[in-house]
Amino acid sequence: VLQKGLKENFADAQVSVVDCPDLTQEPFNFPAKGICGKPRIADVGGVPYLIPLVQKEKVYDLNTVAKDIELPGAFILGAGAVSSKVLGINAELIPIVQTKSEKNPAVNGSYFAQINPADKGCLLEKYSSKYTDCEFGLLANLYASEGQPGKVIEVKANGRTGELNFVSCLRQTLEKHYGEKPVGLGGTFIIQKGKAKIHIMPPEFSACPLNTDEDVNNWLKFFEMKAPLICQPVIVSRDPGFDLRVEHTHCFSHHGEGGHYHQDTSPDSVQYLGYFQPAELLFRIDRPQETHLVGRD
Repeated sequence: VLQKGLKENFADAQVSVVDCPDLTQEPFNFPAKGICGKPRIADVGGVPYLIPLVQKEKVYDLNTVAKDIELPGAFILGAGAVSSKVLGINAELIPIVQTKSEKNPAVNGSYFAQINPADKGCLLEKYSSKYTDCEFGLLANLYASEGQPGKVIEVKANGRTGELNFVSCLRQTLEKHYGEKPVGLGGTFIIQKGKAKIHIMPPEFSACPLNTDEDVNNWLKFFEMKAPLICQPVIVSRDPGFDLRVEHTHCFSHHGEGGHYHQDTSPDSVQYLGYFQPAELLFRIDRPQETHLVGRD
């Protein structure tokens, strides 16, 4: 299903089932070896807690989320926002956490990307270099598993010929094929070659309401960042009525760039390599009572 859909949007695409590579190795350096074992997706909070105006009291903890999704000690990957209570500012969170279990403390391998106060560029830092908690704020889309080795779906796609970004292509392909039945995927992929359009939220929350997508885009800071970028997508083919963010991807690198992935900007030369696992369960945590569809891209 995925291969057929990708070939409509990329010059070359190959999808196969392989053994998950050891994700503790380069370029991932994750605290867990794989993305297998009781795979599940959690959609926590939501964009309505950020816009039109921020609700700073919305703070969560990945260790608590792991218990809420009935998988204490889970290995969690995904995309979210930092806790402004901890950092004192707003920033993009790239969560990579082996949550705490009865036997072991949490291992936080997360990154966060903020606007560099010095030059207004991207400042990407390892979370554990400054903080000891596993908190986040406002919203997150998370893929959780036992972090075990096992069989995964390997996706290779080179040379983008269509309009869709890599993640949207995967999601829309699944939606087209499975229709009403929601299918979730999570994992990691690398933009091996090329460049990508990435945004980082400003350090200050907007004082005036952000009521349209145009307002949001004028508030966000956009960059073109270069490969290799290690990305963490959370995908649900369609929303079964839980006010989900159906796709959300954050990325980091070892050259100081990272943030929220939108699209590659070098379609001819781009190369994607990904490892995915279908999720068995979906959890919706602290769903906003008042909602809207602004800022979901």
